[in-house]
Amino acid sequence: MYPTQIADSPPASRLTYRIALYASMLLWMAPLIAIFLTAGRPQADLLAGNYWGWPSKIAFVDNFREVFATSPMMGFFVNSVIVTVTTVAGVLVLSTLAAVALAKYQFPGRTLLFAMFIAGNFLPYQILMIPVRDLAVTLGMYNSVWALVLFHTAFQTGFATLFLRNFIASLPEELFEAARLEGASEFQILRKIVVPLIRPALAGLAVLVFTFVWNDYFWALALVQSDAAKPLTLGLAGLKGEWLTAWNLISAGALFAALPPLLLFFFMQKHFVAGLTAGAVRG
Repeated sequence: MYPTQIADSPPASRLTYRIALYASMLLWMAPLIAIFLTAGRPQADLLAGNYWGWPSKIAFVDNFREVFATSPMMGFFVNSVIVTVTTVAGVLVLSTLAAVALAKYQFPGRTLLFAMFIAGNFLPYQILMIPVRDLAVTLGMYNSVWALVLFHTAFQTGFATLFLRNFIASLPEELFEAARLEGASEFQILRKIVVPLIRPALAGLAVLVFTFVWNDYFWALALVQSDAAKPLTLGLAGLKGEWLTAWNLISAGALFAALPPLLLFFFMQKHFVAGLTAGAVRG
């Protein structure tokens, strides 16, 4: 028995649903609205306690200009791009290879290895901060963007492998057997059969990993100190003053930092949704 659709519900139920929906949307968007208003508000408004009212002066341009003038924001942006793009590429390659091996090849210890991938996703990464930092120092990579690339790739590959393994396991074995009978090598099967078939899943995974890495603050704080290697998230924290915090500048910087993942999602929305829903209905 299926629940009654909203369109077929009584008028009172439809009205209640609409009110609850709009109230929930407003509650969810309240912080975003506050950040947007604060980014366009002069510092005098904040000092006067005008947090939610309409700004006395629209200062978007002035605030963004001051953010880039008082901090190496463009350098932070470049560091975030290097870390995120390199990590996404590495994770997609490594997780695809690992997922194919776990899904389609029989070898001793396969179940144990897969269990380790699953267990790794439930491990609180905060408890690994000290050993990871010590390892970065030992490898001579501490306080560099490549330390973030290495450890983000290591931590995200486990989740990505678990994500892709289920998609690859659903591919028919007959495709692999037919390709081998035609003389295709294992890497040709991977490149010409597996990758095209899981492209929606790869697109969805790329958006997820990009968002995770781009928004990371914890590992950047643990592995980076100098402005030359800081990503955007850590650079924004540097806008806080010792005696006075310019929340209008921090809000403007936060809007700038939110643009890349937002644009990526809108450009890849169709592939992202297809990747998340692939395999939900079996024919």
